[in-house]
Amino acid sequence: MKNEPEGRTRPTEGTRMTDSPSESTPGHGSAPATPRWVKVSGAVALAVVVLFLALHLTGTVGSGMHGGH
Repeated sequence: MKNEPEGRTRPTEGTRMTDSPSESTPGHGSAPATPRWVKVSGAVALAVVVLFLALHLTGTVGSGMHGGH
């Protein structure tokens, strides 16, 4: 290991290099994957909006619900 900088060792088989150029870095390649909690939150928010719109369009929710003023 004569060409390696001092203090750095070569990774052994089975270890992962954290500063590998193949990893997603800003400005290089594709964007990192969206976290699962963001996808779930978006799906729940979309479901709530669709439910509200469906209830509003059927007349279940809205101005006619409270005594017909």
